[in-house]
Amino acid sequence: MTTATTSPQNTLVHSYLFLRRAIGLIGLALPVVLILGKQLVQGGALIGSLSGYYYTDLRDVLVGAMCAVGVFLLAYYGHDYVDNVASTVAGLGAIGLALFPTTPARDVTAWDRTSGVLHLVFAAVFFLALAYFCLRLFPHDGEQRFGTLYRACGIVILACLVLIALAKYLAIAPSLRPALWLEAIAVEAFGIAWLVKGRTQEPKSVP
Repeated sequence: MTTATTSPQNTLVHSYLFLRRAIGLIGLALPVVLILGKQLVQGGALIGSLSGYYYTDLRDVLVGAMCAVGVFLLAYYGHDYVDNVASTVAGLGAIGLALFPTTPARDVTAWDRTSGVLHLVFAAVFFLALAYFCLRLFPHDGEQRFGTLYRACGIVILACLVLIALAKYLAIAPSLRPALWLEAIAVEAFGIAWLVKGRTQEPKSVP
């Protein structure tokens, strides 16, 4: 009787852990795959931002990865209403920034400008929602020993967003591609937080 009643619950828990790990692994892999993959496949100079890889041979990788993250976040069911709202908002942000590419570097049309604005809005929504997960939800949900790590990841994400805005506004060392590296760091921080979260709260074995 015990096995029959608890097994479905354990299966559900494993599904949640799988979603967290999948989101985390995609986050960890995406910057590396885009940056190194483009150099291996296409060559040439580095792109100014991760979003700019939409206009390279790695377009499908970028769009596919962000849509996958978005779908996983939409499918993720948290512990309470706020958790669910945050994951839904983050999922919509991920899908939105994938479907509305950033403004290209040249031959810009009116639609390109509109798409670029929408891209920035969805990207801001996505990263702010992820920072909220790291700063507020994850530290209070599960093993407390990882609370500092989650908060650090959230702070890194917010700091990167601020530094990206400052670097663009002040035109700081554009040749060094500061937005690219800061975006990569923010995505890595988000990936680490979700991957660690996917390895905590393992379900107890069923007798």
